Amino acid sequence: MAIFLKNIVNSVNESIRLYKKGKNPWPEGEEGLMVRDHQKMVGGKWDQIGRLQFEFMKKSGLKPEDILCDVACGSFRAGRFFISYLNPGNYLGIEKQQILVQEGKKKEIDPIIWSEKKPEIVISDCFEFDQFSKNPNFAIANSLFTHLSSQDIKLCLAKLFLKAAPGCKFFATYFKSDVKVFHIHKSHSSRRFQYTKSQMINFGEITGWEVEYIGDWKHPVNQVMVCYIKPGTAFSQKEHRSMGD
Repeated sequence: MAIFLKNIVNSVNESIRLYKKGKNPWPEGEEGLMVRDHQKMVGGKWDQIGRLQFEFMKKSGLKPEDILCDVACGSFRAGRFFISYLNPGNYLGIEKQQILVQEGKKKEIDPIIWSEKKPEIVISDCFEFDQFSKNPNFAIANSLFTHLSSQDIKLCLAKLFLKAAPGCKFFATYFKSDVKVFHIHKSHSSRRFQYTKSQMINFGEITGWEVEYIGDWKHPVNQVMVCYIKPGTAFSQKEHRSMGD
């Protein structure tokens, strides 16, 4: 009983702390760019986290012929590496803040690379993965679920599930909490949301995914990783093309 009550107290205290912290978030869009640059708007640690994501995905099996969806691609902190690495047309980036995409394209990616690699970008604040012309077999969302309500996490998972190829692996980071936190605020790119391991597993399972908990992956601000896997046999790029013929 004592442990149960302690967990309730901790849960309430953490919920209050995050509520107060999230009352006055940084502005988004063009207004946000007036007070922070395109690198800081996506969390900073530009080279460190961008390279970390890229190397992690390669170690997880990502090959140039694979199709990757970069969920909340922002100003291409990791996207600049993925775009150069993947075959033409195989980078799919989705982002709600168009100004970040514009700044990233202009300041972070060589125009020749952009032209040769033909990344496909969708601007959407409601996860319109159906707008992409291809079905990803890999996806990553770094520091997205850390800013989303549970309802929006489930929306993202449900919509990506419909678009993803069978066997797709979706790697997502989040802030882990030992107790359930009650979030009152709406999703926002500079508000912090945190969840328990069981919550993150449940979000995936109720939206159709199989779930593999990864945990620590050496993220500099201690975001942990979970992998959502769409049931079914993974197809190669060649098989994807033949299915569409």
